[in-house]
Amino acid sequence: MRELQKRVNEHVMEQGGYWLPFQMLAALVEEVGELAESMLIVEGVKGDGDIEKVKEEIGDVIYALLCIANYYGIDAEEALNETIAKYRKRNP
Repeated sequence: MRELQKRVNEHVMEQGGYWLPFQMLAALVEEVGELAESMLIVEGVKGDGDIEKVKEEIGDVIYALLCIANYYGIDAEEALNETIAKYRKRNP
């Protein structure tokens, strides 16, 4: 995950730097909405679709999350490990 954060940071810096926090949040919300749409299509709720679109949208969501993590200097791997530990403790 740390390598991915580094790669995202390099790409963002090549593009001119990070957006403002609320712009990044809006981008994340937009990507989650697109993920929801693609899942509804794959599940047949809104037509027929391809699982590759779900994969693409998951990548977009992760990218947006890593941008936010990088902006705030948060180690995403550490944050995820802490969340896994929290859920394991809550639901053994």
